[in-house]
Amino acid sequence: MEVTQLDLQGLVLIRPRVFNDTRGWFLESYNAARYAEAGVVDRFVQDNHSRSAQGTLRGLHYQEHPGQSKLVSVAVGRILDVAVDIRPASPTFGKWTSVELDADTHAQLYIPIGFAHGFCVLSDVAEVMYKVSSLFDAGQERTLSWDDPEIGVVWPVESPVLSARDCQGESFAAYRQRVKT
Repeated sequence: MEVTQLDLQGLVLIRPRVFNDTRGWFLESYNAARYAEAGVVDRFVQDNHSRSAQGTLRGLHYQEHPGQSKLVSVAVGRILDVAVDIRPASPTFGKWTSVELDADTHAQLYIPIGFAHGFCVLSDVAEVMYKVSSLFDAGQERTLSWDDPEIGVVWPVESPVLSARDCQGESFAAYRQRVKT
């Protein structure tokens, strides 16, 4: 597998080795020992799978306590995957980065605890799969505003399809005040 450290400390893009032949393809989507060698040492406890239509934007989500790391991949279609550094002591606090993930390349994005995460569907439909390091806890789930001007994520859609929860995300200014940076 090919491992690339991204511009925000802790984010890792993983491109698994894909074996193609006349029957199709095979890849190893996760191997704890290999991923640990790449710096991904989390114990994943839950797998999630979502299906979304083109133009859907999900995020920017994070779990407050104990936090939640994610290993994100796409089974069908193509997305723009976004991570925002929400670690108050980080030199890149409030900065974001994005990568395109798709079902053709099978690349994965590892997002450690301390990042808000979201994605936007670029294809007609996308199925996103992700492993998480802590169980979902609705009481700890938080959402930052997907269009917060201070963060300034450049999304590839002008009028995204949003959930009610994602329409009511917290501003980054309110988050900063709450975590007292």
